[in-house]
Amino acid sequence: GERVSYRGTGFVVGNGLQVVTSAHVLPDALDTENRQVIAVFTGHGTDTTARVANVLRVDEAHDLAVLEIHGQPLPALQLGDSDVVREGQNITFTGFPLGMALGLYPVTHRGLVAAITPFAQPVDDTDQLSSTHINRVRGRFRAFQLDAIAYPGNSGSPVFELERGTVVGVINSVVVKETKEDMLAKPSGISYAIPIKHAAALIQNH
Repeated sequence: GERVSYRGTGFVVGNGLQVVTSAHVLPDALDTENRQVIAVFTGHGTDTTARVANVLRVDEAHDLAVLEIHGQPLPALQLGDSDVVREGQNITFTGFPLGMALGLYPVTHRGLVAAITPFAQPVDDTDQLSSTHINRVRGRFRAFQLDAIAYPGNSGSPVFELERGTVVGVINSVVVKETKEDMLAKPSGISYAIPIKHAAALIQNH
């Protein structure tokens, strides 16, 4: 069969054909000679469909990307107002922390917003994370520090306000100073999320 490299989580927004994810989950280059493409997998369990996606917009400063898929629109998530998120607020996030080894089985974690803090990418250990990915996000801006565990496959997961169920952030699981193997063995109890307003600015409403 065809080789699939699972890289992260995304979620459908806007017109149902746009998908938000983390910019760092996208490959630096595609091997077009071997017909390598970016695909978005939908479905549940082993009943999944791959849809070819193209990159619509990338915001490297906030490590966000919007992809476009083709075909029938999918149900879009409602975006909330990340400016009203406060410390101590309960959140959940849903994604695929361990990839697609067994199929698509979403995992939901619950946590809270521990802090709203200036965010800058660590740059001292780039073992599994290329320096281009790290350097993309060196500018500082305010992000949500979550009291919750996120895994590498959670990058791009939507963060929901518990009360309204709207999306207020995007999990960013690159903010670690260890290798991916270490992350899986002993993930940090702190995760970060990029406020959704930065993704909303990328979404085309047509």
